[in-house]
Amino acid sequence: MTKPPWGRVPVRVRPILATAAVSVLVGGVLAGTGAANAVDPPHRVANPYVGAQVYVNPEWADRAAAEPGGDAVAGQPTAVWLDRIATIEGDDERMGLRGHLDAAVAQDADLVQLTLYDLPARDCGRRSPQGELSIGDLARYQAEFIDPIVEILAAPDYADLRIVAFVEPNSLPDLVVNTGNRYWATPACDEALARGTYQHGIGYALARLGTLPNVYSYLDISHHAEVGWPEDSGPLTALLLEAATTAGSTVADVHGFVANTANYSVLHEEYFRADDVINGQPVYQSRWVDWNPFIDEVPYVRHLRGELTEAGFSPDAGVVIDTSRNGWGGPNRPTGPATSGDLNRYVDGSRIDRRAGVGNWCNQAGAGLGQRPVAEPEPGIDAYVWVKPPGESDGTGGTPNTGQPYEPLCDPNYLPPRGSAYDTGAMPAAPPLGEWFPAHFRQLLTNAWPPL
Repeated sequence: MTKPPWGRVPVRVRPILATAAVSVLVGGVLAGTGAANAVDPPHRVANPYVGAQVYVNPEWADRAAAEPGGDAVAGQPTAVWLDRIATIEGDDERMGLRGHLDAAVAQDADLVQLTLYDLPARDCGRRSPQGELSIGDLARYQAEFIDPIVEILAAPDYADLRIVAFVEPNSLPDLVVNTGNRYWATPACDEALARGTYQHGIGYALARLGTLPNVYSYLDISHHAEVGWPEDSGPLTALLLEAATTAGSTVADVHGFVANTANYSVLHEEYFRADDVINGQPVYQSRWVDWNPFIDEVPYVRHLRGELTEAGFSPDAGVVIDTSRNGWGGPNRPTGPATSGDLNRYVDGSRIDRRAGVGNWCNQAGAGLGQRPVAEPEPGIDAYVWVKPPGESDGTGGTPNTGQPYEPLCDPNYLPPRGSAYDTGAMPAAPPLGEWFPAHFRQLLTNAWPPL
């Protein structure tokens, strides 16, 4: 759900850190290193994932189990996406919000993850994924989307559930990288920024969710390959703070931040460093790194979390990272650093992330399941989570003029402008956003890292 930085003009040299992680999951329980505290959830806890039995979506679990080998992960917890007004009540085909909450109670789960994804002019009105609300539908978003969700969550039957809400992924980062004189700027993003539509919508959502003591709201901070550059972190921090203090919200309504939502960026690049120098050339000058001071997710989120707390967010705010599709195992995974003296060959041969371009985001070929969900995998990280249910499509993989919404970066045959040698890395024959994509799921199983 991001635009790639192909053709980015280097602005200046930009300087990092790194660490390591291990995860364990048994039967849907996120095990942490701290003491479990799953009793009486309405009393606020520092990390809602510690000791929690996290809800396993039976609809996703059934689809996963039906695939060869899928039963190995069908018991993993994934987020429930509410991406249209109709998804709140559900229909004969899919469970609604009440159905999921009732199923969580029946499972004896005590934590449910929800992704709220229906802002007016969502993703700046791009054709794929296409949002249902127009730029002028803020009042409808509030009254027909947020208010009904809050009303359902407030029911006494669900008071013992911790509700983790991932609020409007990729929206505020879009207003950083796709506005003004940026290469990928769009008039729709410029209008959304000028109107304050996203800030007001998110602020309203945070304020309403903040009235419920068992809800923990996490704001999206994208990933290092979209907003890792120094000229991005300041504007993103300002937008996050503006949204958190708009329409009745305060920073106290933000429990933490979520990174890498529905994306493929690895937690740690193990075989090269951002400060490596090859034959006198620093790694940041390579085609892949493209002057970004960050080459992986954990250093990025630690850096940005520091910026956010300095700007006024709680110093106790945690971060969760979506690891649903960032494993990059399989036969193409490197086993050590490359030995080439050529800068680009060194980086390309050493990197775990095998995308053709670091900004590629749609149905990536070669991707694998990442770390399984786990609480407190390392300091400052509340949990590794599967926000994007593995196997659900990122967008239609068709070509122009096929009668379906066309997203170039979901088209495996599309070549970006400016003569770039990168291809999209998208798998062919993908169904529309959110629909089950068996070939992609089977690939994720094959390339899982750690291996299944």
